[in-house]
Amino acid sequence: MIRKAEVYDAAEIASIYNYYILNSSFTFEEIALSAKEMAQRINIHPKMTWWVYEEDQKVVAYAFAAPWKPRSAYKNTVEVSIYVDEAEHSKGIGLTLYTHLLRAVRQEKFHAVLAGIALPNEQSVKFHQKLGFKKVGQLREVGFKFNRWIDVSYWELLF
Repeated sequence: MIRKAEVYDAAEIASIYNYYILNSSFTFEEIALSAKEMAQRINIHPKMTWWVYEEDQKVVAYAFAAPWKPRSAYKNTVEVSIYVDEAEHSKGIGLTLYTHLLRAVRQEKFHAVLAGIALPNEQSVKFHQKLGFKKVGQLREVGFKFNRWIDVSYWELLF
């Protein structure tokens, strides 16, 4: 079931995200977040709703849109992210939840949707291509994690 994320989901969301913080370069955060820190991130902007995918009363994935940049001319652009519990991959959960998020973003009248993908990550590249995103650029060596430089490719979907 897909529903809006609530502050009480923060511990489960943090648990999903912390796996990626500690075990991957898919996020450039390096220190695990507490439930309190995650709760502060949920629903900080009224048009930037966070969504969760829940199975058997357990959050197994979450997705959200965030403002691209704080300048007013960027007000119609968002950056989207999704994280699926590592034990729940390849079940279609990510596609279902991300499609729901993109529909919500479109209903809120945003025009440009951006996604940054830390490389290498062929699975995420194919996932975004499947949803209609087009690669618009690549930033070289902008992240440094696990003692290596990481490139980020940017993908765009326009409504």
